[in-house]
Amino acid sequence: MSDGVYFVDTHRRIQYWNKGAEQISGYTGEEVVGRYCQDDILCHVDIDGKNLCREGCPLTECLADGKSHQSTVFLRHKKGGRVPVLVNVEPIRDAEGRITGAVEVFSDSTALHQTQRRTRELERLAFLDELTQFPNRRFLEMALSTSLAEYGVHHQPFGVMMLDLDRFKGVNDSHGHAAGDLVLQEAAKSMGGFVRPTDILGRWGGDEFVAIIRGIDMDSLLKMARRWTILVRETQVLGPNGNRISLSVSAGAAMVVEGDTVESLMKRADAAMYAAKQAKGAGRD
Repeated sequence: MSDGVYFVDTHRRIQYWNKGAEQISGYTGEEVVGRYCQDDILCHVDIDGKNLCREGCPLTECLADGKSHQSTVFLRHKKGGRVPVLVNVEPIRDAEGRITGAVEVFSDSTALHQTQRRTRELERLAFLDELTQFPNRRFLEMALSTSLAEYGVHHQPFGVMMLDLDRFKGVNDSHGHAAGDLVLQEAAKSMGGFVRPTDILGRWGGDEFVAIIRGIDMDSLLKMARRWTILVRETQVLGPNGNRISLSVSAGAAMVVEGDTVESLMKRADAAMYAAKQAKGAGRD
């Protein structure tokens, strides 16, 4: 099976771990079997960044109520990046109907597959950033121009997020440019897992990324920005020398208004991002 499958007993001790689980998570059966879910091996979090191994775990709920549970969560790959997965949990019962454990099946989420399909199309159109394989600045500027034109006719609201990696220059200085490239790639993949099918995320340049979020208001846009910063903060990158590099990102958001141009909209988003960076003392590389 390409899907990940594992069994746990009533104490959430892992009894079985298949090849699909190894491929999706990066952890082998030898590293996982015999350990407990509460050891937080995969550091499961939900869309709000809440650690599910401590609260709200689908496996725990299944063992408690004996019902099926389904959820979209984000696991942390052995190499440190975030992987969005769709989780299905079912109880395991003995001949008398008593719960003796649970089985979880998890697979890459639909959003990730949609992102991959979109990536293949963008590659055909030569609008990809070579390093991250996400949309490049040229594509983002075209998408912003299109969104502004649509707003002028139909007044469909949309927002823009400017995201900038914190202390990125220090990564290059301390670990080398190969590590810096890995950080950019993993940051793009982690953030890409949170993008809705109607949104666009791309690399604006350097260590800056831009997301175009359609059909949203300012409050929801700010909440989304906070979620992204929390989820990226849980990401780590395994550097070329085997050292782990923790990531964090600052985000600024701006909603389209009448009379906006690409330049004016991006200027407000950039100013908000810079203010967020200054507020936590990250500075700007």
